[in-house]
Amino acid sequence: MNNFTHFDTDGNALMVDVHDKSDTHRIAVASGKIYMSRDAFMAVKEGTVKKGDVLSVARIAGIMGAKKNSDLIPLCHNITLTKCEIDFVTDEDTYSITVICTASCVGKTGVEMEALMGVNIALLTIYDMCKAIDRGMVMGDIHLLNKEGGKSGYYEYNRNNS
Repeated sequence: MNNFTHFDTDGNALMVDVHDKSDTHRIAVASGKIYMSRDAFMAVKEGTVKKGDVLSVARIAGIMGAKKNSDLIPLCHNITLTKCEIDFVTDEDTYSITVICTASCVGKTGVEMEALMGVNIALLTIYDMCKAIDRGMVMGDIHLLNKEGGKSGYYEYNRNNS
């Protein structure tokens, strides 16, 4: 049995038909991290990056990215988000910034991809704004933290079970 939902019986790519699904409130939370040099981290923290307020710009970019998800991922449905929020956690011990994106909607399909897109675009924006200070930044640990709503119910990430 084929467990992939984005292919027909002949193996052709398709957008999943969700017309029979019920509209439910759906929420997804994703996160990712960027590691940088001490100089870049302190410039972000102190607000001295020449391009401007890095985290404010990354927040707006992440929200815009989540809203444009279906324009970039070919088989994703166009979802009207009811909320999208980008938060940051800075860690001076590792010179890293964690991006957390929460996306929600009322609809027939989930918002996991929108939350993941928001994280990725925010991370890329941080990189772009800080690359003059540190071109060796590393982005990673991008994953879905949790999601709720719809037929499959609640999911929570557990590194030991993935």
